[in-house]
Amino acid sequence: MLDFLKSFILTPLSVLWEYVYVIRRFFYRYGFFKTNRFPFPVISVGNITFGGTGKTPFTIWLTEKLTQKSLRPVILTRGYRGKFEQSYGILEAKKSFSYNPVDYGDEPLLISRRLKEGAVIVGKKRSENLKYFINKLKPQVCILDDGYQHMKIERDLNICLFDALLPLSQYKVAPKGYLREGKTALDDADVIILSRADQVHPHKLKEIENHLSKFVNNEVLWGYIRYKTIGLFNANYEKVGDSSSLNGKNVIAVAAVANPTSFFSTISGLGGNLVEKLVYPDHYYFSLEDIEELVAKAEEKEALIVTSEKDIVKMRKISTEIEVYYLEITVEFLKGEAEIVNLLNQKID
Repeated sequence: MLDFLKSFILTPLSVLWEYVYVIRRFFYRYGFFKTNRFPFPVISVGNITFGGTGKTPFTIWLTEKLTQKSLRPVILTRGYRGKFEQSYGILEAKKSFSYNPVDYGDEPLLISRRLKEGAVIVGKKRSENLKYFINKLKPQVCILDDGYQHMKIERDLNICLFDALLPLSQYKVAPKGYLREGKTALDDADVIILSRADQVHPHKLKEIENHLSKFVNNEVLWGYIRYKTIGLFNANYEKVGDSSSLNGKNVIAVAAVANPTSFFSTISGLGGNLVEKLVYPDHYYFSLEDIEELVAKAEEKEALIVTSEKDIVKMRKISTEIEVYYLEITVEFLKGEAEIVNLLNQKID
């Protein structure tokens, strides 16, 4: 009875939510709402779900592919919960040590630290911000971070990520499920990536692909990826160990990310003995008191404090002397890399 009432109340809201986005896409597609075209390729990396699908590591992988071709990228990102979210700011490559995550947000700072050329532009009004900085930066390619719903900018390649760990029962539009918008929006996708594909059975991957295939165009490319650990690093971004460094060690895992379960699984998979798992809200800004409590817990339990790369950019602004470590990760394809790279090369050439 309770499930029936819940469905009775939520279904109309879900349908309304879905149709708002359907109408919005229709207006953009047929020119009722203005879009902007820029004189270089634009690649969108986004999703139609809430929560973390691993867009940031994938965006970093993409920038590495572009800089390998001697291209100068600019990344447009909102800078969620940063001071410049409502205005604009710029993070130039190789200068991330001087920037504050409170101003720019944690994810933009993480991306800029791994960026070899180009810059990250932060701010909610991405199209206007790109116009403002275009003469200064002279980009050769643009990456639109979390851009699937940002339709003011025309794109040449549309990449949509799904977290393979998300149950199929949640593939419904909010508030009934975990989708930002309806699956019909996938008709605009050129590439669909299933992240954390190594953490589910191959049968689940096929189920997801079969489920989504009803909504995509015939030319869409599919990619399966996992996040591979590069090594263990300290708060000064210095590598202090390889992937086996946590094996047999007591670990206090600290996560302020959208999907902490996957982070904890990674530590366990590397042989770390998880004596405590501490979860903070996504994009949480740690205080000195938080750090002092963590250090006290670590001393009491004779454990290492290990956090994510996204969280270390905030912790190190409090102190670079703290004994907190992070796992640096990279994207590794399990399926579809050659085809996707080939398509990427076609678009940027």
